[in-house]
Amino acid sequence: MFDLETNPDNAARAHCVGILLAAGRGRRYAGAAAGQDKLLAPLPDGTPVVMAAVASLRAGATRIVAITRADNERVAALLTQAGCDVVMAGPDADGMGDSLAAAVRHVMRTADHAVEACLVALGDMPWIRADTCLRVAAAARQHPIVAPVWNGQRGHPVAFQRAIWPALAVLAGDVGARAVVARHGATELEVDDAAVCADMDTPEDLTAGRRGEPG
Repeated sequence: MFDLETNPDNAARAHCVGILLAAGRGRRYAGAAAGQDKLLAPLPDGTPVVMAAVASLRAGATRIVAITRADNERVAALLTQAGCDVVMAGPDADGMGDSLAAAVRHVMRTADHAVEACLVALGDMPWIRADTCLRVAAAARQHPIVAPVWNGQRGHPVAFQRAIWPALAVLAGDVGARAVVARHGATELEVDDAAVCADMDTPEDLTAGRRGEPG
């Protein structure tokens, strides 16, 4: 079992804040699952998808800022119960870029000076291993941007050193941080964790993810 207490990289966890993006509407999933919110879909052990994502992210960060929609009270309540700082996306938010920017602005206002990086994860990626999150967080102590790579594909979570935060704080639209990564470049961290590329768009993706396959 992966032991956070004895792992020598655990110091990185104390210097990293997690950001969980959970403000999407998941229309494709809802359309195929009679309106169900994919973030609340149960895994085989009954854990909601978004809670599994929180648990994985917590391995790489001592504090988690989660952003969701004001009209998604059930997800907000779960995130609050899990000890996350919950930030509501603004009414004009229009995609991942807006959500990430809002979360980063909150982190910039509230993060302790000792915090060196943020570790950005998606609420619909519940299978990422704890050790993967910690490895990405640890690598961020030496590199401005770190992204895990499995089988040639970049995935999540992605770490950004504090110097990059102002660029993230002004993002907008639905392209996320791709422009920031393209401008600054990313250090790719090879991992054997297929789940870094396994998100959920349909109920079939949930089944594929259970087998450790990207959706």
